[in-house]
Amino acid sequence: MQSLRMIENWPVTTAAAAVVRADGTHAGSYGPTGHRFPLASVTKPLAAYAVLIAVEEGAVELDEPAGPPGSTVRHLLAHASGLAFDEPRPMAEPGTRRLYSNAGFEVLGDHLTKATDIPFAEYLRQAVLEPLGMTATELPGSPAKDAVSTVEDLARFAAELQAPRLLSRSTLDEATSVVFPGLTGVLPGYGHQRPNDWGLGFELRDAKSPHWTGSSSSPRTYGHFGQSGTFLWVDPEAGLACVALTDRAFGPWAIEAWPLLTDAVLAELG
Repeated sequence: MQSLRMIENWPVTTAAAAVVRADGTHAGSYGPTGHRFPLASVTKPLAAYAVLIAVEEGAVELDEPAGPPGSTVRHLLAHASGLAFDEPRPMAEPGTRRLYSNAGFEVLGDHLTKATDIPFAEYLRQAVLEPLGMTATELPGSPAKDAVSTVEDLARFAAELQAPRLLSRSTLDEATSVVFPGLTGVLPGYGHQRPNDWGLGFELRDAKSPHWTGSSSSPRTYGHFGQSGTFLWVDPEAGLACVALTDRAFGPWAIEAWPLLTDAVLAELG
């Protein structure tokens, strides 16, 4: 793919990327797709997928209490529990603000561990990684930010998101639609968004501006980016998903480069 060659101009030492069509086939790739990168917050969609599988298996329920008083599993997945960014300290009533929270995902991981009597990383491996053949992916720490993976593995996950086998389509549709509509909050790196729409573990493009996806990305686009210089998006309207992993922390370079790459991919294939 010609568009992926734009990555050659990124100010990074190592980068890899892939584009996956809705039918699961690869449209193109770039760089060392088997190289393992820290995912940072791209960990969250993987963790959320494990929780959603647990919901379908009956191990937990979306509306059961979890986290601070008044909060549920649904609140934690949607960053609406009111917990602070990096500590389990309530800063707002559940359902009133979109407070992006690593602590919330850590509470979620603990909740699932207690409900299943299986360590969260092991549950993730059994429920998501192993069935999808993501053999190079592991979670050595926090379900909010500590997964390590490759473009090859995340391309498998991107294919699953477009044609789910591990989840019902209805559950995935709910997870990639607005949960608790109208909540305002900060999108890390991009400032206040009104509204700051989110699904169940997936950040939603909608009409957010500025945003890390492209100007031509459809409002239905969803995914996540990570502070380690990583992203994964799925654009259902285009029938495409893109994964890019780098070894340079998110910053002004990414704010400039990522939307240009996304628009080029969509122009080439969309």
